[in-house]
Amino acid sequence: QVQLVESGGGLVQPGGSLRLSCAASGIIFRFYVMGWYRQAPGKQRELVTTLSSSGSTNYADYVEGRFTISRDNAKNTVYLQMNSLKPEDTAVYYCNAKAHDQYWGQGTQVTVSS
Repeated sequence: QVQLVESGGGLVQPGGSLRLSCAASGIIFRFYVMGWYRQAPGKQRELVTTLSSSGSTNYADYVEGRFTISRDNAKNTVYLQMNSLKPEDTAVYYCNAKAHDQYWGQGTQVTVSS
């Protein structure tokens, strides 16, 4: 059974930082492109960033320079370091694993507010 379990969300003030983690099980992790997506209330789910097994990254313009994705294939875990957070970054953040198939985590809430 495939599981993607996110953690690390919470409430943070504008300008602050958070680090999200996503632990994967039930897949051969190194074969998958890992990504983070987010969905704000009333909006569609949107891409934040992806990271291939070869190290290629893709960032949405609105997080470029502030967010960093990384992965540890030995721990089957992908991370999202989020710095200089803004209120508009408030959303549920979802982990995604994609190869010939695709899986989603349950999401973790990130709220940026003073």
